[in-house]
Amino acid sequence: MTGSSRESAPVDFDVLEDMRKYLVTSARFEELECRPDYAPDSLVCTYDAGLYPVSVDEAYLQITWFKNDDFNVHYQENWADSDDTKCRWDRHPNDHNTRDHYHPLPDAATPGQDDSYSRNWKDVVSRVLREVDGRIEAFWE
Repeated sequence: MTGSSRESAPVDFDVLEDMRKYLVTSARFEELECRPDYAPDSLVCTYDAGLYPVSVDEAYLQITWFKNDDFNVHYQENWADSDDTKCRWDRHPNDHNTRDHYHPLPDAATPGQDDSYSRNWKDVVSRVLREVDGRIEAFWE
């Protein structure tokens, strides 16, 4: 990934573990995996399937946090009968947006929307959770 955080700072595995400890008490998630084989630089948070319509096979957050406080938070819903739905909150150097930006639903298109995020990982994670919670609530309205 050209111009990405991966070139500018190492992954902060201590923060990922702190995130896991912070999120483990949330009823939103079926599973929290820090550094799984398929995503060794990330914390993967799989949502409880009961929160979603039956046509959603799986929904998850994949979070990567860097020692310079750059990050990537990817949200994805895998649908049985249609294309996957995804979005992404990012802080990293790039050629398509400001350093802080959001790639919106349904396909995390680039370029995204310029944004501004806190330097504190708890604030970022809380914001993402609120936005995903809003999406989940909309399924049942």
